[in-house]
Amino acid sequence: MPIAERGYAHWDGAFVERRFPWWPITRLGIRLAFKRKFFKPLFAISLAPAVFFLAGIYMSERIEDFQFMFRGRNGNRLLGVDPAFFKTYFTFDTVLFLMVMLMVLAGAGLISDDLKFNSLQLYFSRPLRKRDYWLGKMATVSFFLLIVTLVPGLLFILFKIIFSGSFKFLTTYPWIPLSVVGYSLLVTLFFAFYTLLISSLSKNRRYVSILLFLVYVFSDVFFGIFYGIFHEPAFCLLSIKCDLQQVGAFIFRVRPQYDVPWIYSVLVLTAICSVSGFVLKRKIRGVEVIQ
Repeated sequence: MPIAERGYAHWDGAFVERRFPWWPITRLGIRLAFKRKFFKPLFAISLAPAVFFLAGIYMSERIEDFQFMFRGRNGNRLLGVDPAFFKTYFTFDTVLFLMVMLMVLAGAGLISDDLKFNSLQLYFSRPLRKRDYWLGKMATVSFFLLIVTLVPGLLFILFKIIFSGSFKFLTTYPWIPLSVVGYSLLVTLFFAFYTLLISSLSKNRRYVSILLFLVYVFSDVFFGIFYGIFHEPAFCLLSIKCDLQQVGAFIFRVRPQYDVPWIYSVLVLTAICSVSGFVLKRKIRGVEVIQ
C-alpha cells in the first residue's frame, strides 16, 4: 500500500509590521491583573489617597468654611497647596506601599509565569524582538503606576486652578507640572525595573510575590536598625522608600528629610535599574524570527 508523503510547503506570505508590537502583551497583562483575587479592591484603595488630597485642595480654597481645620491656635495656616503638598502625596509612605502591593499582585507573574510555562519560545517564534517583549511587560506595570502617580498629580493642578478660579498657582510655581511628570516617570520606571527583576528570578509566582514585598520592606527595616544604632543619615540610602523620598524632595524643590545629597539616592536607584537590565538580558533568551 503506497504511503503518500507531503513535504514542507513554503509560505509565500509577508510579515505584517505592527506599529506597537508590544501592545498585545500589555493588554493581556492588564486583563489578567484585573482577574486576580483581591486586585480590584486593592486598586480602588490605591486611589483613596488621591481622593483625600483632592478634598484637601477643595477645602483649602474654601478656607472660610474650614478655618477650624486649616488654622492653628496662633492663626497660622496648617495646610497649603504648594510644592510640599505635591511632594507629600508622591512620597507618602502609604502611596509608595500601595504601589508595591499593586506590583505584588499585577507584576509578580509577568516573567516568572513565562519562565514556568516555557512561553518565551512562543513569544519569539513571532516577529517580536526582545525589546518589544520588555516594553510590553514594562507597560503593564507602568499602566497601574501612572494611574496612581501621574493622573492624580495632573488632576491636582487642574482642580487647583478650577477651585481657585485663576492661574496664580502656576505663575507662582511654574515648575510644578514638570515636577509631577518627571517624578511620576521616575518612580514608574524604577518600580517597573524592580518588578521585572524580581519576577525573573524564579518560576514560582508566590515566591516572587513574597520577595517583591520583603525586599522593599526589609530595605527600610535595615535602615531603621542602622540609623537607630549609629544615627548616621547616610544609611537612608539602604532604604528604597527613603531613596525615592530624597529624590522626590529635590524634584519638588522641598527640603529633604535627611541631610544626604539627593544624587546618591539617584545613583542607588540607577544601580538597581542597571542590575535589572543586566539580569533580564541574561534570563530572557529566545529565537527571534529572521525576516
